[in-house]
Amino acid sequence: MKLKARTLKTDDKNGMIKPIIKGVSVALAISLVAILLFAFLLRWTNISDSLIAPVNQVIKGVSIFLGVLFGLKKVKKNGIINGLLIGFFYTILAFLVFSLLDGAFNFDRSFLNDLIFSLVTGAICGIICVNLKKF
Repeated sequence: MKLKARTLKTDDKNGMIKPIIKGVSVALAISLVAILLFAFLLRWTNISDSLIAPVNQVIKGVSIFLGVLFGLKKVKKNGIINGLLIGFFYTILAFLVFSLLDGAFNFDRSFLNDLIFSLVTGAICGIICVNLKKF
C-alpha cells in the first residue's frame, strides 16, 4: 500500500499569508517613499498647506492599490478578503511607523477615517486585481 504525499494548495489559509505580507510591504514602502518626496516638495516650494490632506489620501490610495496589485498577482480568488486584509494591516503599520517618526500616537477620528478608507480601497482594489487577470 503506497502513501501519497499531500501538497498544500495555494488557496488555503496558509497560502493567503504570503501575498498579504507582500502586499502590505509594497504598500508601506511606496507610501514611505511618496511621503518623503512630498515632504521635500513641500520644503522647497510654496505649496499650500490645504493640499497636504488630499495628497496624503491619494498617496494612501495609490499605495494600497499597488500593494494589492503586487500582492495578489498569483491569487485567483478571494480578492475582496485579501484586499481588506492588506488595507487593514497597511493602515495599522503605517500608523505605527508614522507615529514613531512623529513621536506621538494620536488615536482620533482621523485614524478611524483612514482605517475605513483603507478597508474600502483595499476591498475594491482586491476585486479589481483578481478579476483583471481573467481578461
